[in-house]
Amino acid sequence: MPLHHAVLALLTRRPNHGYELKARFEEAIGPQWGGLNIGHLYQILERLVRDGYVSRSQVTQTDRPDKNLYTLTEAGEAELRSWAATPWVRVGGFRDELFLKLLGAVALGPQALTALIEAQRQTYLSELAGLARQRRAHADEPLVAVLIDAAVAHTKADLGLLDSAAQHLGPLAAAQSATGATGATGEAGGHGGTGGARTESA
Repeated sequence: MPLHHAVLALLTRRPNHGYELKARFEEAIGPQWGGLNIGHLYQILERLVRDGYVSRSQVTQTDRPDKNLYTLTEAGEAELRSWAATPWVRVGGFRDELFLKLLGAVALGPQALTALIEAQRQTYLSELAGLARQRRAHADEPLVAVLIDAAVAHTKADLGLLDSAAQHLGPLAAAQSATGATGATGEAGGHGGTGGARTESA
């Protein structure tokens, strides 16, 4: 429940209502995560209240509808401390669409593989340029800067992956292409032989 725990972390400083939490989350995390849907946030808050990690109270407002104020409970702080001290373990594997694209490009042959790798390389280089601009813009925001640095490191690793893909998949793509050409030639020859047999029979 990473977003649930992020909300608990934001509530350690002071109680907040929903839109304040949304703004604080987006400010703290920066552009790499993306915006937080307010409907999803309220679902999270409902779950946290139900679990006893957050309490809810109403604040009366004279010029607008009353608002709900959310406060971290002792149980919520204990849950946050336990979660924050536990290392993160990847459980879902690497489900990057690029690997499926590589599968398709290999099946189509060397030219398709080369075209994909070069197009992807340019995309990653453009991403790095954009990340460098973001890094300069958020130099005074430590958490945001760390997340951008992580994105830079991931993108550089992805660039290295393209070199590995070219090295290891190039021969496979060539073999696939040769197999396809041989199959097509054999199929054409088979049709020709059958046609010749029919001519002789006639």
